[in-house]
Amino acid sequence: MFAIVTIAGQQFKIEEGQELFVHNLGEDEGAKVSFDDVLLVGSDKATTIGTPTISSASVSATVLGQQKGDKVVLFKKKRRKGYAVKNGHRQLFTKIKIDSIKA
Repeated sequence: MFAIVTIAGQQFKIEEGQELFVHNLGEDEGAKVSFDDVLLVGSDKATTIGTPTISSASVSATVLGQQKGDKVVLFKKKRRKGYAVKNGHRQLFTKIKIDSIKA
């Protein structure tokens, strides 16, 4: 069984037991989280499509930890003007494991 669900503003195709990184959820390690914005649930026998979401479906997951992503370097320069600015950014991610999909 698989589902397409919206987590932290992004859509993911998930299956039970899958581990994935999502934008920071602000939950502690070991916490249980639930996602109700399920857009599609599919299996070998049938597929259910929401309009826009499936009201009876939900996904439960466990938070495995927090992590920072790779550094993104932002560099601005204007030639012949002596202007150069260098900034960096590291996005915070939360690693979750999908426990169950309820349709």
